[in-house]
Amino acid sequence: MERTVHDLEQTYKEIVQTFLHRKNELGLYQAQQFSKILMEQQFSPEEVVGVHRAVVEELFPTVPEGVLDSFDLLLEVMMGYGLAYREHQSLRDRQLELESEIDVAATMQQTLLPEGTPHSDSLDMGVVSVPAYKMSGDYYHYIMDDNGCVGIAIADIIGKGVPAALCMSMIKYAMDSLPEQRLQPAALLDSLNRVVEQNVHDSMFITMMYGSYDPRTDEFNYSGAGHEPGFFYNAALDQFEDLYAKGIVLGVSKKGNFREYNRKLETGDFVVFLSDGVTECRVEDRFIEREEVIALIRKYMHLSAQELVDNVYQELAKLQKFTLKDDFTLMVIKRV
Repeated sequence: MERTVHDLEQTYKEIVQTFLHRKNELGLYQAQQFSKILMEQQFSPEEVVGVHRAVVEELFPTVPEGVLDSFDLLLEVMMGYGLAYREHQSLRDRQLELESEIDVAATMQQTLLPEGTPHSDSLDMGVVSVPAYKMSGDYYHYIMDDNGCVGIAIADIIGKGVPAALCMSMIKYAMDSLPEQRLQPAALLDSLNRVVEQNVHDSMFITMMYGSYDPRTDEFNYSGAGHEPGFFYNAALDQFEDLYAKGIVLGVSKKGNFREYNRKLETGDFVVFLSDGVTECRVEDRFIEREEVIALIRKYMHLSAQELVDNVYQELAKLQKFTLKDDFTLMVIKRV
């Protein structure tokens, strides 16, 4: 029930008298409860000052004029404070609304990623992808055709948040619409490049690496668009090589001229795709070296592909005190 200003003044007067007479916790408790009533009645800070002044004048008729005048100054302060506070609350409400929208977008973004790795008699596959913030700029993808051929993709959208998520959805659906090129890395990147160049703002671009494995020949063909080089492990030689694939980033030029590379996968060989969040892991004041990443992979390469990527992620996250500075994606496909 709405109370009049007079009723509120009387209630407040009783609270002040109780506090001044007893000087115990009861008066403070009553004041706290009274503040809730004022909020319910939507009293502004300056109106509260006015109530306090009226009560003081009634309880202390001989209060010095200077004290009463000080309430005028306090009233002006509270008016400015009230305006700033209401603006702050409005901004806070808007921020909460945006965070809620971002949570929804982040959940939807997860639906763009594969639910798991495809089953292959020839390959053992594993992936870990962790966003630095709520929404990721990294994207990865697996596909398998009727012949058991496997296509894998990793991409990094230069940009974060909702724009990156929109680009991610565009890349996914563009890839889904090009089934005849899924296992032709250079041709697929060329088609995606045209899509990105026509639809993405000039301030954004996408790096990507795409590879396909044919179990009938054990050949792994791959092509890159300005993406972080991966690794190739040669089991016979027990050595790692950088998996370079020269090519311009998607969206910069209408003609990408992507080159296709080829590797033969023998039993025990494996391919590593990664985003720059892996190689740009910061340890104190420096980035880790690619050789350190290789050392971690070698440490766990006796495990399954999924256990390998999980353990490497845990080690690198621990080095960063579990505060990622960039999105982290690591993919491994092992020839078994």
